[in-house]
This record gives sequence, C-alpha cells and structure tokens, in this order.
Amino acid sequence: MAYKPLGDRLLVKPNESEEKTKSGIVLPDSAKEKPQEGLVISTGEGARDDKGARIAMDVKVGNTVLYSKYAGTEVKIDGKEHLIIRESDVLAIITK
Repeated sequence: MAYKPLGDRLLVKPNESEEKTKSGIVLPDSAKEKPQEGLVISTGEGARDDKGARIAMDVKVGNTVLYSKYAGTEVKIDGKEHLIIRESDVLAIITK
C-alpha cells in the first residue's frame, strides 16, 4: 500500500532513538528522547501560492532530514511509527 501526502507534507520514518549513551549507560524507555531525524518516504506535490500555482518542494524522497522536536502527526504504517510533517517543520537536510 502506498501513501502520498497532500500539499506540502512529507511522510517521514524517524530514526531509532539511542539505546545507550556515548559512555555506555543503557537508557530506559522513559529517559529516551524523541528522535528528530528521519528518512523521507514520500512527499506531496507542494503548496500552492496565492494564484494557485504549485511551489516546488525542496525536500525529496530519500533525503534524511532534521525536523522540529514536536512536529507532525504520528501514524502507524505496517506496525511501524511514521510522521506526517509539513515541509516548513524541516530544519535541515542531512548530507553525509
């Protein structure tokens, strides 16, 4: 089943949260921070301007992005957590 977000929204699969700290301390579930990085799975066609023309999306499928901490709506797809966020909630595209 394929999901296509509408407008300027993105479907993002968040990266897994860290299981332990850099010093090796294992974190319980209650102490884990919500991830702010994820892989873009699908994108909408872009927002519309005042005249109805599409505004091209800067984020593409396959990009790894950094997004706002409390951005988007959580959804479960095939038993896995995903987010639907607006392109404006993306802070940066991560390149390696």
